Amino acid sequence: MSVRTAKSIWNGTLKDGKGTMSFSNYNGPYTYVSRFEEGPGTNPEELIGAAHSGCYSMFLSALISGEKLAPESVETTASVHLGKDDKGPLITTIELDCKVKCEGLSQEKFNELAAAAKAGCPISRLVAAADIKLTATLL
Repeated sequence: MSVRTAKSIWNGTLKDGKGTMSFSNYNGPYTYVSRFEEGPGTNPEELIGAAHSGCYSMFLSALISGEKLAPESVETTASVHLGKDDKGPLITTIELDCKVKCEGLSQEKFNELAAAAKAGCPISRLVAAADIKLTATLL
């Protein structure tokens, strides 16, 4: 299997510092404000959301393809909730909202495959400590 690499650099204190995240063709800033408040730049949770939505979409597409069907589109949005417990910040919930267009896929089979993708995609398995909620719609 493959190995992927990303790099982050942080300079300064937590609240006043700033950092840069880079991988593949992306290089962008992140700050305390972009992570814990609202401001320009990205944050680790947003990147987890991108990874999770992409992974889920691909995994569900693979499962549908395994049924000898060809999905026209699988569109997934991930909303990552950053909360807090007695040890500090943590990802509490990830809401996956998926919309699929696939001719010939029954609602019953779709529900089964959507749930299997939620349980089985590598990023879902990685973030299993979070409450992963799924809304899946067959269009």
